[in-house]
Parts: sequence; structure tokens; C-alpha cells
Amino acid sequence: MTQENFEIFSNNLSHLDNQGQAQMVDVSGKASTVRQAVAAARVRMLPETFAAIQAGNAPKGDVLGTTRLAGIMAAKHTASLIPLCHPLPLQKIEVQVTPCPDLPGYQIEATVKTKAETGVEMEALTAVSVAALTLYDMAKALEKSIQIESIRLISKTGGKSGDYCQSD
Repeated sequence: MTQENFEIFSNNLSHLDNQGQAQMVDVSGKASTVRQAVAAARVRMLPETFAAIQAGNAPKGDVLGTTRLAGIMAAKHTASLIPLCHPLPLQKIEVQVTPCPDLPGYQIEATVKTKAETGVEMEALTAVSVAALTLYDMAKALEKSIQIESIRLISKTGGKSGDYCQSD
């Protein structure tokens, strides 16, 4: 690619400077608005593992409570984990771990809210990812073949790009 073509191409890429190097976007000129994101993940396991967790019989203790707290903590540390994420003041972090007997396993959903210059999609996605990893860690003594699936953004509101809602 020629320098001229690169400059035309890179003008549309907010996370690259004129030399093509990754950069953190300057959001100081943007208005601080309310933004919310919801992300989800699934954790699939054997029926016996699911039954043990539901009965509170996992060797490491409170699987679901630990999973929920890990998701909350992860959302707060997103900027430390994802190189170009801005550290944000988070006003709400909610992580729900819902049993799904038909899976069998759990649906994890995180809702993150802020009033800031940039969105919280990465915080919500980080929350469900780390929560799912924590569930695996807490239950791996029962089963090594647990599967983490379908980590995805469900919805987001606020910001210049507008609202998004995953269509099924």
C-alpha cells in the first residue's frame, strides 16, 4: 500500500495514528453522556457437574457467588487488561448467573453503566468473560470439559454510534 493510500485508509481508523501505530483515541472533545451495555456468555457442562454446583457441592466452595464477584471486579479492571480502553467511572455493574438446566449450565449476563465520553461495551464483555473463566476455575475439579460459549454484546445505548440491540 502506498503512503497516499494508507493515509486515505487510516483517516477512517480512529485507533491508528498517521504512521499506522495503535493509539488511544482522544475523547476529551466528546460530551459526557449516559451509556449502558449488556453482554452475555454461556457455560455448558455435564448434567452431573451442573447438579453438584446447584446443590452447593463443589470442592472450591461458592461457585456462583465467586463467579458473580469476579465479573464485577473484571469490569472495573478492563482498562488494565485491554490496551486501548479508557479507564471509566462505572456507576453500575450487575452480573447475573442464571441456571439453565436444559443447557445444562449457566447463562451469564453483565450490565454496565456509566456517564462518560465513551461506551462500556468492553467492560460488559470483560465482565462476562472473566465470570465464565471463574466458573470454569471453580468447577474444574468436577469436570475439565466445561465449555465457555457465545460471548457476545447483547445491547448498548448512548454515544455517537447510537443504540444497538442484537437480533436473534
